[in-house]
Amino acid sequence: MGKKVGKKLLNNLGLKLMSIVLAVVLWFLVVISDNPKETRTFSNIPVILTNVELLENEGKVYEILDNSDRVRVSVEVPRSDLDKLRSSDIIAEADMKNLTAVNTIAINFSVMNDDVNVTNITGSRDVVRLHVEDKVSRWIDLGYELKGEVPENYKIMSTTIDQTRIEISGPESVIANIDHAMVEYDVTGAIKTQYVNVEPRLYNKDGEVLNYSNVSKSADHVQMTVQILAVKEVPLEVNYTGVPAEGYLTTGETSCQPSTVMIAGAASVLSGVNKISIPEEALDITGAEGTVTRSINIKEYLGRTQLAESSYSGWVEASVVIEPEVERTLVIPKENIRVLNMPEEFYWEFDADVDPCSVTISGLNAVVSAVQPNNIYGTVDIAAWMEEQEIKTLKDGSYQIPISVDPVDNVSMEEEIFVQIVVEEMKEDET
Repeated sequence: MGKKVGKKLLNNLGLKLMSIVLAVVLWFLVVISDNPKETRTFSNIPVILTNVELLENEGKVYEILDNSDRVRVSVEVPRSDLDKLRSSDIIAEADMKNLTAVNTIAINFSVMNDDVNVTNITGSRDVVRLHVEDKVSRWIDLGYELKGEVPENYKIMSTTIDQTRIEISGPESVIANIDHAMVEYDVTGAIKTQYVNVEPRLYNKDGEVLNYSNVSKSADHVQMTVQILAVKEVPLEVNYTGVPAEGYLTTGETSCQPSTVMIAGAASVLSGVNKISIPEEALDITGAEGTVTRSINIKEYLGRTQLAESSYSGWVEASVVIEPEVERTLVIPKENIRVLNMPEEFYWEFDADVDPCSVTISGLNAVVSAVQPNNIYGTVDIAAWMEEQEIKTLKDGSYQIPISVDPVDNVSMEEEIFVQIVVEEMKEDET
């Protein structure tokens, strides 16, 4: 019985196997016809570089050539998975471990989506191309430049940056092109001190700006301070102390070279400053026998202001004019002498046998020379003289009586001046 069954199974074995194969093929064709494969292409997929620290550890830097880190990726999947696929699912990686002698790295493509059955994936390029060279560092000078103008009556007093050198790092060939760095700031319209953060820019020897993305700087920004103050020109006032030597006088005339100075400060401060005064203790003329000139630094007298010109040291030449005292003797006209309080019973006249009344004046030459005799007046007070001399009754005779001379501006006069007056008692028939 068993042999018969086995014999029947083996009968037409080839035909039976062919039937099975045809059934499978028919099933596959049915499946394919129901869910065919399709290809979707994604553009601008970034290539992720891994293990880049391997180059950095060797003191190397790299530059990606020809945008070879951007690829177009084509993915073949069943139609039923097509809508599940996103560009974010596409992974392109290049491992720095696989860097070749010609500086290329093979790109591996994959899809990070378990719901998608990928049958094939290809990229528009197979490798990332690099330019590799030594990484170097160097210190370069950092300068500054100001643009624009501040308003009238304002001035840029100083400009500082918190560092004057920066360190740059990058590919050797690139660093070799960099000569210096600069920062700049526009001060147009500024009326107060500016505190700003500014970015250093790189330049070559010809002053051309260099834009390198693969160069790092030790400071991406630096602090810049631009001091801006109001300015004003004011006169210098000279004061002095002391008395010249005997026989000398000061004319009161002072001078200063320079006579004005430009000062700077806050606008609110400058509005109340109309002059800079040199104090009297800075210029002592005691015992001087001629014009006194002193070199004085006015910086300590500026108060809450400062000198506007950095090139000016603040030294001035202050002078006080001193001249010899001169004397001049003038005759007082008789008509300029008033006689007061003469007793009624006496009449008087000037003694013709005695020299006219004269007075000696002293002072500066210009002043003394200008005094005219006609402008000098004197007064004789008979009653005051009699009281001083304890004279109760006046008698006939010639008397030397003091005269009080009216003062003349800016001159000195001798203290005792006398006039000779003849008095005579009137007769009864003359009364």
